Amino acid sequence: MNITPSDEPKWYIAHTYSGYENKVKEGIEAMAEHRGMEDQILEVKVPVQEVVETKNDKTVVREKKLFPGYVLIHMLLNEETWYIVRNTRGVTGFVGPGSDPVPMSDQELIKMGIMEEPEPVYESAYEVGDRVSIINGPFKGLSGVIREVYPEKFRANVIISMFGAQDTPTELEFKQIRKED
Repeated sequence: MNITPSDEPKWYIAHTYSGYENKVKEGIEAMAEHRGMEDQILEVKVPVQEVVETKNDKTVVREKKLFPGYVLIHMLLNEETWYIVRNTRGVTGFVGPGSDPVPMSDQELIKMGIMEEPEPVYESAYEVGDRVSIINGPFKGLSGVIREVYPEKFRANVIISMFGAQDTPTELEFKQIRKED
């Protein structure tokens, strides 16, 4: 067995006898609690989906296992946690080459609904108060000051002074403006 201990908890998949998923989950949780290892075996999941069925004019909601024969385990991998999982009644091994545990990737976790896709981080070269020149569009050639920045929309609200009159707020795309030096 080739186990590389993990520094941080990761999700692993254990293969079980079909129909034993919940018993395996309970067994792993009980053993982790009995050995005081709740800080190493953090969570055990049997992913399910609610299914609505209609039989004989009755609507019934039941849970259906998404991955029959598999249990997901969020844990720190080491000799002891590997031993607990591997020796739980109903477990036939880990998913991985030669039953060596391989952690799930973030993409796999996102697809399975275990992990949320990270929100994108939007950065902008523009800040409130920056003086900008408008380089294209109907206000080309004018200048203004940024009042608000919307990095997720790639836009900024710019106050433009036109015709010596009142300041006019205008929302412009980043590609329409350039920061003045």
